[in-house]
Amino acid sequence: MSELDTKHRNALPAGEFAFSRQRKLPLEDASHVRNAVARFNQVGEVSDDERDHAWSRIQSAARKFGVAISEKSWRELGKG
Repeated sequence: MSELDTKHRNALPAGEFAFSRQRKLPLEDASHVRNAVARFNQVGEVSDDERDHAWSRIQSAARKFGVAISEKSWRELGKG
């Protein structure tokens, strides 16, 4: 995964993050998408609605970068 330095991360628009309001889990390449899936449940203090929106952004980014995600919902993470 390409590491984002603070300057680059701060320059990303909010829509480039799974959790845009919190600016958590950037989705700028395939590696970041895989990382976002792996760390999804580590993001705290967000509502289920925010998780639904974040998961939708992750799925969209996964399609864009050719990343296979077997889970259909964030609720399936860690269950199999």
